[in-house]
Amino acid sequence: MHFETIVPQLRIQFPSLSRVDPNTGKPVIYLDGPAGSQVPNVVIDAISDYYRYHNANSAGMFPTSQETVALMTDAHRAAADWFGVDQPQECIFGANMTTMTLAFSRALARSWKPGDRILVTQLDHDGNVTPWTLAARDAGAEVVQVKVNLDDATLDEADFAAKLNDRTKLVAFTAASNSVGSTTPIAKLTQMAHAVGAEVYIDAVHWAPHRLIDVRAWDVDYCICSAYKFFGPHIGMLWGRLERLEEIIAYKLRPSPAHCPGKWMTGTQNFAAIAGVKAAIDYIASIGELLAKPKSKDSASTTSQPRRARLAAAFEAIEKYETRLVDKLLQGLVAMPHVRVFGITQSERLHHRVPTVVFAVNKIGSAEVATRLANRGIYCWHGHYYAVDICEALGQTSQGMVRLGILHTTTEDEIDRTLEEIGNLRV
Repeated sequence: MHFETIVPQLRIQFPSLSRVDPNTGKPVIYLDGPAGSQVPNVVIDAISDYYRYHNANSAGMFPTSQETVALMTDAHRAAADWFGVDQPQECIFGANMTTMTLAFSRALARSWKPGDRILVTQLDHDGNVTPWTLAARDAGAEVVQVKVNLDDATLDEADFAAKLNDRTKLVAFTAASNSVGSTTPIAKLTQMAHAVGAEVYIDAVHWAPHRLIDVRAWDVDYCICSAYKFFGPHIGMLWGRLERLEEIIAYKLRPSPAHCPGKWMTGTQNFAAIAGVKAAIDYIASIGELLAKPKSKDSASTTSQPRRARLAAAFEAIEKYETRLVDKLLQGLVAMPHVRVFGITQSERLHHRVPTVVFAVNKIGSAEVATRLANRGIYCWHGHYYAVDICEALGQTSQGMVRLGILHTTTEDEIDRTLEEIGNLRV
């Protein structure tokens, strides 16, 4: 079954996609997903159901508390499938990527000392830069930043290799840029880092809605993402190697659990939102199952595959579909003389990027462009979106850039409408 044929079935599950713009009389086009995706009914229902019928703190002797414990067990299993691991206790829930990274960096840095080196990159969201910079400062360690290639806004692998040395303790880099969309060769860079004894912390926030996370194949040490980028609520998720999570001293209260995952999940968790995270993971897995359904009632029924397999099938199809749409968007933008696109634009290189596109319009600031598009029912972002270093490297700090984010619920018609409106932009 081709992915395009099920997009209407998927879109109808998102209540927000029925919103109509009063200026155009047409459905709103949501291209703001890189800052937070829309949410399907199953996620909304899961959160509501928890509050309606199961709301309680954990570890009590009464039914709602025990139901909360069961929910958390199921959510940790879903998270393990999401990251591609066998041990649910390696998966940690928390407030969001930035808060979790700030806390984890503080704990990890307790073993650093003056002379140690920490690598960060210009390609990253500041949530994967400043936490490590602050932690290194407190430990007296050195922070070195890896540059980007300005011609295509990709990570400079030669610079990465040159800045690694045997004093390097941690390398933090993104799986996919939340700004220019460039992906990184995760497994290759990780192997280089491990060769000098460094650990690797991956920001997969922007990768997560578009491609399958596979921490075992990447061989990284830690990986973090945020559910609100992949159709869930505002919750962060951290995976780490169990032996490291157990041996690192966590900043926690005395009565808190001594072992994973509890030692890292400080305070009372947002149980309702975590119910929504599980529902979001299951929603994406359902796409894999939908694609595998028989074409007719006469066909043999399909046995449901394990959740991880269904996730893999879903993301394989999603990547192909989104790549076709972003190719159409990029070629349309590149053809406009008043538009400058940053990052990879060549059709044959799209496997090196996710479908997030940034551009600038001649003589019109990014805020003004975003406002004009919003007035035509097209929602997108402007500025630097916390990716301050790549914005500065590209010389766009004064006005910022306009960002369009494609998701698997985006349609070809929406791309056509967006290109038409951008084509009409003039001073």
